[in-house]
Amino acid sequence: MPVQHTRRAVLGASLALAGTGALAACSDGGTSSGHSGMDHSAMGDAGPSGTAAPEGYVSPDGPEVAAAEKRRGSGPVREVSLTATPSRLDLGGGHTVSTWAYGDRLPGKEVRVTTGDTLALTLANHLPQATSMHWHGLALRNDMDGVPGLTQRAIEPGKDFTYRFAVPDPGTYWFHPHSGVQLDRGLYAPLIVDDPKEPLSYDKEWVVVLDDWLDGVDGSTPDAVLQELTKGHSGHSMEDMPSADADADAGTGPSRMLMGATSKLLGGDAGDVGYPYYLVNGRVPQDPAAFSARPGDRIRLRIINAGGDTAFRVALGGHRMTVTHTDGFPVRHTTTDALLLGMGERYDVLVTAGDGVFPLTALAEGKKASAMALLRTGGGAAPAATVRPKELDGELVTSDRLVPDASVALSGRTPDRTVRIRLTGSMAAYDWAFDGKPYSADQRHPVQTGERVRLEFRNATLMWHPVHLHGHTFALAGNASGARKDTAIVLPRQTLTVDFDADNPGLWMLHCHNLYHAEAGMMTVVGYRS
Repeated sequence: MPVQHTRRAVLGASLALAGTGALAACSDGGTSSGHSGMDHSAMGDAGPSGTAAPEGYVSPDGPEVAAAEKRRGSGPVREVSLTATPSRLDLGGGHTVSTWAYGDRLPGKEVRVTTGDTLALTLANHLPQATSMHWHGLALRNDMDGVPGLTQRAIEPGKDFTYRFAVPDPGTYWFHPHSGVQLDRGLYAPLIVDDPKEPLSYDKEWVVVLDDWLDGVDGSTPDAVLQELTKGHSGHSMEDMPSADADADAGTGPSRMLMGATSKLLGGDAGDVGYPYYLVNGRVPQDPAAFSARPGDRIRLRIINAGGDTAFRVALGGHRMTVTHTDGFPVRHTTTDALLLGMGERYDVLVTAGDGVFPLTALAEGKKASAMALLRTGGGAAPAATVRPKELDGELVTSDRLVPDASVALSGRTPDRTVRIRLTGSMAAYDWAFDGKPYSADQRHPVQTGERVRLEFRNATLMWHPVHLHGHTFALAGNASGARKDTAIVLPRQTLTVDFDADNPGLWMLHCHNLYHAEAGMMTVVGYRS
């Protein structure tokens, strides 16, 4: 059994009720009010992040970035406004928590656009900390990528910022802050990009967001968990990292450090954090979200793992699934009983609905707990919250077995450059890093526009790591036959090789998508030479 150590009291937070955003007009580029965001007049020689960048590299707001955006074109403008705010959320089953969210719902309201649109989203920050918004998986313009200290200045409390960019590719994406450990609160939502030439045929669509939850439970906060894991000493050196106790009241929360959680699928240790709840679409399994359909309906599920420290094994009881996409990009249709999603990964699947009430179970891999939602097509009692569909132990197709659709397969080409990165660190010291060097904003792995770049991730640790590259998708297996992804699992003591085309200039974060590993220092930057 996984054991949670009870070591010491941790910080808690008590937050106020929510406000919501209203529709607002946006300008022709990323803009801010109150001089937050990109106020170049106040920067002197610094770049848009407010920090001086090493010479010889493309700036996030440089002419190369503007030229790449111009080539994407400018379609209809979709204007959206969101407010990041303290909120009190109902997780079901009598569980109500004080947290931070986009308005008063979890997940945040889905943003849906069409390929070729220009998205203009204004984020108002009503939080007690600075924040930001990262568009996970999108190959967008670099100065809209939402990484404080690298591509923009953080959005200060009481300010707002408009993210404006062309949306290049259809698929299942999501957005969340890239500020401290704010993602492990309620600050996330789906971004669905419709294909105007959608090749799939289906009757209904079900967007499924998975999460591990601790914020506001018995005084716990993600910041306090990070302090416990790092013993108060994070390797992170970003200037814009929020203070762990910013505007928070002292609380007495239990230890959330998890020991003894193991998984054969993940190669050993399953995670660092023990969460009290695991959620599907913001609900606990004792009071699950339900999706209604008719028997025989063909349903497209868009599954997103928005968790901080948990891989989920997912199955729909009584059904086989046909995988159609991973990380937004189509693959050759492949049937399976179950899927494994690391943090940040997405899968689209098709199912033909049976008649009855069926559990969509997301097993918190190695943590002896699960989340659940229901597919309801007829009468009958709901299954128990602890149900374990036999499909969870059936065939499981992993991303390395998927073949890209011919329309998105990377062309065969010898790499022009190989970047070798060693994943380092341990649970005991909590010194997660790349090449033994905790993150700093001036790190660069240089690439040149037009190159085919090979990334080799050698995992020297005893922990699995889901690595995520901003602004690009890569091909797995280091050749053109691999599925296109932006987030992929590197198992302990194993090497993952991927290729990508350097076609989106800027400074791009590369990091482990275990939130606590990233904040401990497991991040770096791929930088385009100017």
